[in-house]
Amino acid sequence: MENETVKPIPVDSSTLHDVAYDSERRRLVLTFVSGSVYEYADVPAIVARDLLGAESKGRYFNEHIRDQYRFSRRHG
Repeated sequence: MENETVKPIPVDSSTLHDVAYDSERRRLVLTFVSGSVYEYADVPAIVARDLLGAESKGRYFNEHIRDQYRFSRRHG
């Protein structure tokens, strides 16, 4: 990730490959198992923490992140 100091955290998920969160910029970067990378803007730290702790990362993403925050697709 360009100019990113936060390292991605690999997760056990059939949907997500890894998760990175920059608390200063409130940016959540998700790499999906498909290889697609998306950056979500203005995401509170608790959402990132709860995603990492969720039993189902895909379900948490669909219910609490998808369609809730502005995003852009990155070329991964």
